[in-house]
Amino acid sequence: MTPLSDTFLETLAAAAVHEGLADAVFTRLRTPLGRLLVVQGEQGIVRIGFEEEPEDRLLADVAAGVGPRIVASDRELAGTRDALSAYLEGEGQTLALPVDLRLARAPFRRAVLETLHREVGRGDVITYGALAARSGHPRAYRAVGTACARNPVPIVVPCHRVLPSTGGVGNYGGGVERKLALLELEGARPRRLPSTE
Repeated sequence: MTPLSDTFLETLAAAAVHEGLADAVFTRLRTPLGRLLVVQGEQGIVRIGFEEEPEDRLLADVAAGVGPRIVASDRELAGTRDALSAYLEGEGQTLALPVDLRLARAPFRRAVLETLHREVGRGDVITYGALAARSGHPRAYRAVGTACARNPVPIVVPCHRVLPSTGGVGNYGGGVERKLALLELEGARPRRLPSTE
């Protein structure tokens, strides 16, 4: 049996997207942070996964949240790929990609991530406590940590910009090295911060 060509598969994916038959489209992207899996639905990026995350589990989680019709296509996500690549190569100053946070299923987590996405820009950092306060729950800094740890759209929803008030950079779902690399790329300088900054 002859394998299907990449061109034919791209044509099928494009037809599925344009006919409204795809719930989401995914692509794999090589970056300075390692290989990323990027999944996008009609409203925006729903999931970014780092190479350590099992791809089948990640796609199954997306399917449970947005629908099972997920197709692979580099061409359909060319704009997203180009924007992410440029940003992570240090060529883009902003990363204005649409996001769909429906995989942040708990309302509090979604609210925290929306606040982070909207209010903490490139080169800025914020503490878990300050993000909790901005989200309307000043005592919920631990829950903010959980929201960041379970962020389905890292990099674009910049949980790497959230730091502990005690100093250092804290944890990151993609690893501390990636967090440091992103902060350096953006020109942010981690330092000791007051918790309600």
